Order: sequence, then structure tokens, then C-alpha cells
Amino acid sequence: MVEAEAVKHSAPELPNIVGLIAELNSDNSLGLFLHRWESAIYALVVIIFLGFFAYKATRKRETGIPGRLQSAAEFLVTFVDDFVCSVLGPRGSKFTPFVGTLFIYILAMNYIGLIPFLKSPNADWSTTMALSLIVFFYVQYTAFKELGFLGYFDHLAGQPRGIMAVTLVMPIFMLILHIVSELIRPLSLSLRLRSNIYGDDIILALFASWGLKDGFMWLFPNFLLVLLTSTIQAAVFSILTVVYFSLVMKPEDGHHH
Repeated sequence: MVEAEAVKHSAPELPNIVGLIAELNSDNSLGLFLHRWESAIYALVVIIFLGFFAYKATRKRETGIPGRLQSAAEFLVTFVDDFVCSVLGPRGSKFTPFVGTLFIYILAMNYIGLIPFLKSPNADWSTTMALSLIVFFYVQYTAFKELGFLGYFDHLAGQPRGIMAVTLVMPIFMLILHIVSELIRPLSLSLRLRSNIYGDDIILALFASWGLKDGFMWLFPNFLLVLLTSTIQAAVFSILTVVYFSLVMKPEDGHHH
């Protein structure tokens, strides 16, 4: 039964530790467990690593000349905060921890797939969809908190006034259009990230399958390209998250949507 549930990939895939252990135990419950939770295990590994990094960076904070880890952490926090506030205004700082954590987590999950015998959890749609749903629900919560219940639906209806509100045709059309748009966002956000990371994995696996002699010439430059695209995809996901927040923030922030 376990063997019947095993997924056989037609596309080439680099071997990873969890996957190899699952294959060696394909006839018992351990193999089934590892097969089902492979991506979640790697996502947990990333969380543990980032937690250890954060602990080391903040354990002995220096007020004078900070150490390298503290300097790197402070630079990253400042960079993300400056970007978020440049889009959302001064109140955007309250979103910096969320956006910053999202960016670092996605980036680390993208990078872990480039380490031999490890796998990126973002190559699995369930991981990227979970991240996208977190963004979706947080944006909806922010929208209701910022605009209120009636204010949010007024926003979705295109804020109709005058003759536009009386006819009802355009407000209803805009309301339906905006609701569909909101519901599509998690799908597009998750598929964009998953497809790019999965595609990168296939490219590296394909060149690796050519062997050391024939594949290395193509593997190294493509590894650098995948490293770049992994960074870009983490940035795109985070930027779109900030944009989604900006669309539901009150205009008195000084930022017009």
C-alpha cells in the first residue's frame, strides 16, 4: 500500500536525505510518513536554523561596535523597514516584522534546495499556498481593521459616489471584480513561487544527470543563475505582500493608491 502511494516523478529530481530514507523504508510507516511530510520537515529545519541565527545575533547585543552577525541582522531589519515604510508610510513599520520574516524565511527555503542532498520546501505547492494564505488572511484582517466592515466593502465596490452609486450596476460589477481578484491572489502568489523554484530544481537536476564531465560546464553557471532567481522570487513575494497591504491602507497616510 505504501508503494502504491509513492509518487513517481517523470521529471529529473536531485536526491535528498529525507527522500532517500523514505525510499529505504518504503515498506513501512516511516517511509510513508517521510514521503508525506518531506517538505514540512525541510521547512522545520529552516525554522530551527533561522531561530538559532536570530538567537546568536541577539544574544549579546552591543551598543557600541556590533559583531558581524548583529550588524548583518541590523542591516537587514533597517533595509526591510525602509522599503516597507517607503510604500506604506511611517505606519508601515508595524508590518516590518511580518514582511521581513516572510522574506528571510522564503529566501532560506529557496537556498536550502541548492545544498546537496537537501530540498527546497517551496518546490511543493502546499508550502507556497500556506504562505500565500497567511498573507491573504492578514491582508483581509488589516483591511477590516483599517477601513471597517462597511468601509472595506465600499472600497471593494470602487467607492461609488453620485450617479455611480445610484445606478448600482457599476458598483456591483466592481464588487464582484474585486472579490474575484482578492481570491485569485493566493493562487497566483503561490504558483509563481512554486513554479519558479520547482523549475530551478529540474534544471539543476537535469544538468547533474549528465555527469561530472558533461554536466559541470553547464551546472555551475546555472547554479549562479538559480541563486539569483531564488533571491528575486523571495523579493517578489515580499514586494507583492507590501503592495497588497498598501491597497487597503487609509489614504491619510499620505500614500495614494
